[in-house]
Amino acid sequence: MAGFKTLDDIDAVSGKRVLVRVDLNVPVADGKVTDATRIERIAPTISELSGKGAKVILLAHFGRPKDGPSAEFSLEPIARATADVLGRPVGFAADCIGDKAAGAVAAMKDGDVLLLENTRFYKAEEKNEPAFTEKLAANGDIYVNDAFSAAHRAHASTEGLAHRLPAYAGRTMQAELDALEKGLGDPVRPVVAIVGGAKVSTKIDLLMNLVRKVDALVIGGGMANTFLAARGTDVGKSLCEHDLASTAKQIMIEAAEAGCAIILPADGVVAREFKAGAASETVAIEAVPADGMILDVGEKTVKTVTDWIDRAATLVWNGPLGAFEIEPFDRATVAAAKHAAARTKEGKLVSVAGGGDTVAALNHAGVADDFTYVSTAGGAFLEWMEGKPLPGVEVLKR
Repeated sequence: MAGFKTLDDIDAVSGKRVLVRVDLNVPVADGKVTDATRIERIAPTISELSGKGAKVILLAHFGRPKDGPSAEFSLEPIARATADVLGRPVGFAADCIGDKAAGAVAAMKDGDVLLLENTRFYKAEEKNEPAFTEKLAANGDIYVNDAFSAAHRAHASTEGLAHRLPAYAGRTMQAELDALEKGLGDPVRPVVAIVGGAKVSTKIDLLMNLVRKVDALVIGGGMANTFLAARGTDVGKSLCEHDLASTAKQIMIEAAEAGCAIILPADGVVAREFKAGAASETVAIEAVPADGMILDVGEKTVKTVTDWIDRAATLVWNGPLGAFEIEPFDRATVAAAKHAAARTKEGKLVSVAGGGDTVAALNHAGVADDFTYVSTAGGAFLEWMEGKPLPGVEVLKR
């Protein structure tokens, strides 16, 4: 973290009002948080600042409100869940600016924690309007960003505040940036990337960036079919973007020029219908039936993938190898994930994974806790893998 300011760079926080941007965009059903993972991840920053006597004021968004304040998108239920995770009271202010926010902040004692209402109740938040940013800044002396997941957005609470207050990365942001630096910034080689998912069209920038940075790129999921078809393989009725054949060819050309090995399926698990328990067979990739769909890679391909994982010192993973959501098409993803987890536990591999489907797949395999780092950042993780600068991170540089 030599390039970024962190909590270690703050002289003292006792008595200071510290505005902490966090990610509380958590799933809620019937007024209750159903998955507190994101709250648990920000707990170390909140507890550290509170323990040092800071007045910790949390800023967050929730959902995508379109018409101003509404009970549906209120953060009030999340304040209660945050208190449960922290094991201490968390106050709530019914606004993020103005008299309600100012009054709640003024009533705080050293060490108190307060959550302000959804910043996206104001359109000025996403527009990063200076006047709105000033109103947010009026309630703080120091700004800490602990929401890497929102760092790809140049919003008032994620980027604007860093220009108006002394700005630092929180512990979760610090851990994320450390892990990403180990993954692609300054990795130990060889580096292998696994990229899966349905479509090439959503990951063109990602693939173009990776072929210049990694030693081998494993392509799985539906997007592998587009590469296979571009290579002249008949993929039957499999999901395939035939119109992107030229793009796939260009990616393969650039990979060859960069010395990056492209690993495509050698065999596939094929079914005639996409449903759990559907009758399936494993065939050589050149022998896919005209009426068949490739829904997973076969054992031969899994062996190739695990062999590359064995060669790797660093693994970056985004996207499953097959339709892991339904059995039996989860087998390849589970096998590769368990193999990577075992190598990581042995101290032989740095493994960094991220993306919604990836996190779900690793949880399905029961190995998410065994990877070096699993990012829950979604869009920000993908943009980082694409090599794009993240506004909320850039402003924290020394």
